Amino acid sequence: MTPTHFSCYSAFIISITGLSLHRTHLVSTLLCLEGMMLSLFITLSMWPIQLQISSFMLTPMLMLSFSACEAGMGLSLLVASSRTHGSDHLQNLNLLQC
Repeated sequence: MTPTHFSCYSAFIISITGLSLHRTHLVSTLLCLEGMMLSLFITLSMWPIQLQISSFMLTPMLMLSFSACEAGMGLSLLVASSRTHGSDHLQNLNLLQC
């Protein structure tokens, strides 16, 4: 395992543990999701280069565009929830009370 692979895998694992352990604010959850997406983007970008296959070069760009859409939607949900509930605490966002 090369150091680049190890750093990508460890960034993904750290993001997953942050997502599972620090679920108090919506901002921290969104940042952990972005960390996971960025580590996946770097991994998908390295994979065709190492295999020397040019047919998979579109996959990282497609995932990056979906990640940008996910970030925009997450930020809009953050603004909407902070306007309606007053904060971004995930304890206050009970979907059964809406």
